[in-house]
Amino acid sequence: MAKTRGSARAVSAPALDSLDFALDRGSPVPLYYQLAQQLESAIEHGVLAPGNLLGNEVDLSVRLGLSRPTVRQAIQSLVDKGLLVRRRGVGTQVVHSQVKRPLELSSLYDDLEAAGQGPTTEVVRNERVPATADVAAALGIAEGAEVTLLERLRCTHGQPVAILCNYLPASLLDLDTGRLEATGLYRMMRAVGITLHSARQTIGARCATAEEAERLDEREGSALLTMQRTAYDDTGRPVEYGTHIYRASRYAFDFQLLVRP
Repeated sequence: MAKTRGSARAVSAPALDSLDFALDRGSPVPLYYQLAQQLESAIEHGVLAPGNLLGNEVDLSVRLGLSRPTVRQAIQSLVDKGLLVRRRGVGTQVVHSQVKRPLELSSLYDDLEAAGQGPTTEVVRNERVPATADVAAALGIAEGAEVTLLERLRCTHGQPVAILCNYLPASLLDLDTGRLEATGLYRMMRAVGITLHSARQTIGARCATAEEAERLDEREGSALLTMQRTAYDDTGRPVEYGTHIYRASRYAFDFQLLVRP
């Protein structure tokens, strides 16, 4: 059971056996929030894996020495984030961790792999198309010039996270579909000597269309994060323009803000 200003091991529930909960009853931070944060951290770091059962609220309150309303509030906050799900007759189950991606010039594949998220990729399109006005402006080429269009579905733990649409100058590099499904686009660029230097990026949000919702295993109208990025190499040449959509229930940008001196 969780102790005041201390830690205790939760027993009985297999998914919680390896966790030590430190709940400080003297802290101004509510107990439900302390519990929710520690459970979320365990999910993010893979200590609690998708499919693990936490038991029901009554069992959890007894194991942790907390009131049932406190445990219910902690669980509900993680259910609302899409990290846990309540299953009738089963109890509370871990669904997945939310991807928290640093706001820097890196590829989603590399970030997911570094976080132990087991990324996989399905290449939906890999073809040459004429550049639209927006694509041409981003890449600094003439409208109608040939570009390579990539459309990929990125998943973690077998669950879809994002639909990635990228445009590259047609002559930039050979993009083999098999390699694209085995590794990240930026890795392939680096492998042929392209040094990424900077990018301009815009982040937004909107609701999922019926088609997007089906592909991302969401409900129509669910919140999506959007991102548009133009990446430049070390000579200042635009080498990639991307328009991506992410499941807001499973994905977040994480960045630090500093006060200017």
